[in-house]
Amino acid sequence: MDKKIIIGIIALIFLGTIAMATRNNNQPANTNATGETANKTQTQGVKNSADKIEVYYFHRTQRCYSCLALGQYIKETIEQEFFEEIESGRIDFREINVDLPENKDVAKKFQASGSSLFINVIKNGQDNISQDTNVWRLLSNKVQFKNYLENKINLFL
Repeated sequence: MDKKIIIGIIALIFLGTIAMATRNNNQPANTNATGETANKTQTQGVKNSADKIEVYYFHRTQRCYSCLALGQYIKETIEQEFFEEIESGRIDFREINVDLPENKDVAKKFQASGSSLFINVIKNGQDNISQDTNVWRLLSNKVQFKNYLENKINLFL
């Protein structure tokens, strides 16, 4: 195959993945000032002292380079910076393949359909689910990415 065709196919796959990650099941998105999309279970004014934080990286079986990098950066950040919180159960980190039948219910709850990061801050038994789309903009700089995600999660602890 011609190199231009291969590059075009890769670009289409990448753009399609980003479009799916930002789609919210054809419902109008509520976007806050930081570019995060929140679903209808999110409440305003989530502050410190979460009872539990769920950090879920959703993905499909087949992933592009950017999707693989996103998953790797999230996993490294969570496991390295929040080891104690994971061990205590205060943070629940999962990588979830939305293509697997056993993950359909959790994907539906979070309205995830492709490669995306969702953070659910549980406080007083209430889910406060938000999709973080800012992480895509930080993929080119691993240090900035990890600092951003660590700082974001620390806001809720």
